[in-house]
This record gives sequence, structure tokens and C-alpha cells, in this order.
Amino acid sequence: MAHQDQDGPIAGQSADGPMAQQDDDGLMAQQDDDGPMAHQADDGPMVGQEATAAFAELFGPPPEGPATPVDWDAVEEWLGLRLPADYKAVATAYGPLDIGERLWLHTPFTSDARLFDYGRFVEDGRRDAPGVLPFGETRMSDTLYWDTTASDDPDRWPVVVHVRDLANAGKDPWLRPGTTLLPTLAGFVGDGLRPSLARSGLAGGEPSPWTPPARRPEPTPEQRAALAGGTGLATLTALIPPPAAPHLGERSWEWLYERLGTRLPTEYVRLMETYGGGEWCQWLRFRTPLGTERYDLAGTEEWFGAAYRGLRADYPEYHPLAVWPEPGGFLPFADSIDGDELCWLTEGDTPDDWPLIVIPRHAGQGPPLTGTLTETLLAWLRGELRTEGLPRLVRPHEDPLDVIDFTPYGPKDD
Repeated sequence: MAHQDQDGPIAGQSADGPMAQQDDDGLMAQQDDDGPMAHQADDGPMVGQEATAAFAELFGPPPEGPATPVDWDAVEEWLGLRLPADYKAVATAYGPLDIGERLWLHTPFTSDARLFDYGRFVEDGRRDAPGVLPFGETRMSDTLYWDTTASDDPDRWPVVVHVRDLANAGKDPWLRPGTTLLPTLAGFVGDGLRPSLARSGLAGGEPSPWTPPARRPEPTPEQRAALAGGTGLATLTALIPPPAAPHLGERSWEWLYERLGTRLPTEYVRLMETYGGGEWCQWLRFRTPLGTERYDLAGTEEWFGAAYRGLRADYPEYHPLAVWPEPGGFLPFADSIDGDELCWLTEGDTPDDWPLIVIPRHAGQGPPLTGTLTETLLAWLRGELRTEGLPRLVRPHEDPLDVIDFTPYGPKDD
């Protein structure tokens, strides 16, 4: 049986760790030594009908209506792992669940209302620590995982819980019951979780079967080389190949220049003609440059500039920048999903001389950036950039090439 290194994120819990500090009536409260989570059954994990019967003894029969069908072979091929048999048996019989109005047991499904997608849930959760695989959440934004590093047998994977409040307090966020799925759920019931069931509200009505997306291709040697070094657009395209048909919008560059009252940096035009509008790493959004909608480049220059002027009039100490077309004013062209703006400062003899600046949403105004646009993108993708609004998105245990990407916009995304 393999084990996580002792200094890993799911290594042994200290005696005074968070399990000892939870409220007595909390879902993740500390177990007494003789409590329901204290001992795993000696005769091995439950599977199939035995697991379903044990779950029914805890929580009752399935909610009304059929469970969402699951193609387990396709799911496990996409995951690259087999899943615990007790989980598959319960998920097949019950579907996605809301347990005790406090805990969601997620199964492979997608919501027509876009409230939940199993693939996104797994991909986001796997980033929290090496070898974890998520399967549930609580109303307090805690996440339940299996620790897949603990055994080669998925039926012996112990449950671990990432507790958001502990993480926010700077404490060890991991609770380690030391038991597999069904004994852990029994322990939660012993701690006060109501043994009631309902169909998960995240299903948004009728949940749909989940179809695994195409797996991310293995990184190429060219990508590895571009991650390690190099500059310019050729290096960027080697690192993240551009779309076959970049989406720029329905107008022309000359139309945009006339509407803005200025030409734009040559490097930006080349970048957009290569990639078009889209999202980098699900964080940084390059607006469609030649579109006519409110949130395309020209539309944003107008409404964001007006909004900034209003804030500057009321709070000049927090909004010190000039706004285009004022001399040296900023001109926005990209933003983060958190509302930070990436802009040019229109200083210099030509647009190619304009420096970049970030207007952060949650911090004070910082100085201009020192690199070109492509240099800045490469530094950020490599985790080398340190500036508010463009955080390091790759965690220490992750391979950047498993995380960084570009998602192009299309006509329907404008």
C-alpha cells in the first residue's frame, strides 16, 4: 500500500489539528475513539448490492424519479482511474444527492442550467493536492475527496475533507477520517448529519448524462522547450498553439482605429490576428477587437472609461490614472474574470511605445509593467510574473502544461 509523503498536503494530522478544533455539532466534528468512524470493517469494503443496501439503511430509498445514467467505462477512462465500487453502486441507484440539506454527493452528470458539470468539478478539485479526486461538497464550501495515493485499490481509498474555513484561517485545512466512503458517511450521521435525501438541486431540474470531453493531449517537446525559455510570438505559439480560425469580430482594424481615435500597437494586432479574442487559463480575457458589442474592445473603452472617470471624481486617491483620450490615459483591452483590467498607458511617440498597466480590482494602483505584451503573457504563463490582477495560477505540485491553455471565442461568445 502506497502512502503520501509525510510532508505532503494530506500527511498525518497533528494531535491538535483541526479535527480536534471543530465545533461539536459540526458536520466535520471530531469522532470519539469508539464512534462510527473509528473502525473500518475488517472484512473489506462493500461492493454492489451490499453497498447499496448499507446506504439505504443509513438514508432510505432513492428519491423519486430515475437516477441519471452513467457510462462508467467512459468516466473511468477519462479519469485514468477506476472508481470505488461502493460509490458506483450508490451513484447508479440514487443519482446526484443532497444529503441532510448539508452535503452534496456528486455523480457524473451535467446540469442543463449550467449549475454543475462533473468534468469541471473534477478538474478543479484535482488541483487542490496531489492525488486527490473529489466526489462531494458541503454547504460550507468544504470538498470531499478520496486520497488516491493511499492504495492501488480504489475500494480502499480513504476520504479526506478540505475545510474552507480552516484554509482561510491559515490552518491545516485537511480532515482525515481514515475511512472509505460509506463508513465516513455513517460517521457524519453519527455526528448529527440528518439522514434525509433529496435529488441534488444542482441538477437544475432534470440532470443530463455526462459525456467525457476529449482528454488533454500530452505536452510536446516543443511545448516543454517554450515553457523553459524563449521570447516572442513564435515561442508563445509553440507553448500554446493558436486556434485554426481566430475570431476577431465583424469589422475591420480601420473601423476600430477610427472609433477609438488611435491606432494600436503592432504587437497586439499580430497577437490578435494569431489567437483572436478568448480566455487564457480561464482567467485573462482578451476582448474581441473588431466586434461591435458592449463588452468588445471599443464598447468597453467607452463604458469602462466613463465609469473610471466617475470613480476618479469621487475617490481620486484610489483612481489616479488619466483615461483615454486624455494625454497618457489608459486604454483597456483585456480583463480578468475577477474584474482586473489590462490596459495600455498611451504614453510615447507611437502606439508601439505604450507600456502596459494593470488596474487591479482588489488592490491599490501599481506602476506600469516593464515587458512587452507577449513578454508579459509568457512570464505570466510560466509563473514568473508578480503583479496584482495577474496571479500565479499554477500550484507548486502542478505541471504548468496541465493547466495553461487558451479558449477562443466565437461569434456566439461576443
